[in-house]
Amino acid sequence: MILISFVIFSSLVGIITYFKTKGDKLESSEGYFLGGRSLTGGVIAGSLLLTNLSAASFVGMSGQAYEANMSVMGWEVGSGITLILVALFLVPRYLKQGITTIPEFIQSRFDGGTRQFVTILFLVSYIVNLLPITLYSGAVAMGQIFNVSEIFGITYVQSIWIMVWVIGIIGSVYAIFGGLKAVAISDTINGIALVIGGLLVPIFGILFIGDGNFVEGLTSFFQSTPEKFNAIGSNTDPLPFSTMFTGLLLVNLYYWGTDQSIIQRALGAKNLEEAQKGVVIAGLLKVLTPMLVIIPGIIAFQILGPDITNMDTVYPLLVSKVLPAPIAGLFAAAMMGAILSTFNSVLNSASTLFALNVYKNSAGKDASEKQLIKVGKIFALVIAVISMCVAPFILNAPAGLFDYLQTINGFFNVPIFTIIFMGYMTKRVPPIAAKIAITFFVTVYGITQLVVDTGIHYLHISGILFVISCLIMFLIGKILPMEVPYKMPENSPVEMTPWKGRYLFSGAVMFVMISMYIVFSKYGIAKPEGFTIETLLYIVVVGVVCAVCAIVADKKFNVKEEKENAKAVVIEE
Repeated sequence: MILISFVIFSSLVGIITYFKTKGDKLESSEGYFLGGRSLTGGVIAGSLLLTNLSAASFVGMSGQAYEANMSVMGWEVGSGITLILVALFLVPRYLKQGITTIPEFIQSRFDGGTRQFVTILFLVSYIVNLLPITLYSGAVAMGQIFNVSEIFGITYVQSIWIMVWVIGIIGSVYAIFGGLKAVAISDTINGIALVIGGLLVPIFGILFIGDGNFVEGLTSFFQSTPEKFNAIGSNTDPLPFSTMFTGLLLVNLYYWGTDQSIIQRALGAKNLEEAQKGVVIAGLLKVLTPMLVIIPGIIAFQILGPDITNMDTVYPLLVSKVLPAPIAGLFAAAMMGAILSTFNSVLNSASTLFALNVYKNSAGKDASEKQLIKVGKIFALVIAVISMCVAPFILNAPAGLFDYLQTINGFFNVPIFTIIFMGYMTKRVPPIAAKIAITFFVTVYGITQLVVDTGIHYLHISGILFVISCLIMFLIGKILPMEVPYKMPENSPVEMTPWKGRYLFSGAVMFVMISMYIVFSKYGIAKPEGFTIETLLYIVVVGVVCAVCAIVADKKFNVKEEKENAKAVVIEE
């Protein structure tokens, strides 16, 4: 029954995606890599969410909550403020400049050499880290849900190999032959099913705890292990709360604002309004995702007990335990969609980076649009095969897949964000400063993670190196400034009228984000007496402050923009 419902839903997604993209022109690089700049806010939000919600999120975060507490929630809830900043400040600049890839800005601001350096960092991070880990975590999840090794009478290692190649082949078909629009549409459909299925896991888990009575199950769930609900925790937790103000903020800004596989959705928007709408709505959805990827880990702790040695198997074991077979099949299909989404999105972005920043740069004006697409597809196929060969060997990696993933990402994410940040914040810092800073960052970070044990959390190290790298670039800019200050070119291919509701909606996102930390702390349900009137009072105060700030910002900035637009019209006339 699980397999039947899985096949039906997966086929339905493929059919809908085919008919939605049938007849689309993919002969141009913009049509293939950016969906013809036609994506709307809802599609952007859904695609952003599903691309982010990979199997590594479900498997890794629930595993960490099982072993520790809800401190890992910072990755999800902290994304709320990050996506607001991206929508308000980065997206307008990207669309105004009319870029297709982030390295295009790097070349515009610094030079071609820096652009190549950053492009290579992006590609290496995708090939050696993100793609293989996506395939591996997906194989673990799907292998456990379908019990592949037992059904086919094979070993666990063999089941991982089989699932890695199944996921890799299907994902490659979506990304290589459909382009960004096919990826985004399938993401949206799968996203709806994933959210519904993801919510059903804790619901059925609580029913299981309460022997069919939801209220009794909920009461028992909150009272049994209150210490597990503390998202602030301590410095010994997998994600200390203090990292919210250092490396975690920087990693989130890199991921949501500069990672090509993510920001490509906003770059493909039909206009600035839809881009901002999609990014901010994604922020609200991200703030709520702990219910999908973290709470199940605590439920698993209460149902399965504390003796599971491999925390990465916790989530799929819980799904198999509490969900009825037909629903488990539908959820498995949605989970497969999340796995494919991350895999094919990164493939699409990698092919974009290679075709437009490596091949086109070497081929020059001789590279036609069809050649660029062809080269992009070939490159995507090559790295897909490499990833499928590498992924099963992650079986030997340390326990705690999500933390391992983020630690390795530290070699690439904040270093890239550092030079983009300084590129926007300064006008005379020269290209050599970017090259020196990024080399310094990667080298010292590598020493602290592979050679010397500093005892400092890797996110704090990233924050420290960010500050030092910025100072290095600033000082070089003072000693060897560019002769001509940088001026950002304006080549916007889309309408640049901002979304009027961006400040009010951002206020709502901030309210939900802060409220989540109040609820999941010693001021909320993590204290022995649980949720009280005092907790509610804190939430009301936060709501009032966020509402006032949002209304003031809305009136101040929207009125200012309307006056500037009116003034521009008078000058033109």
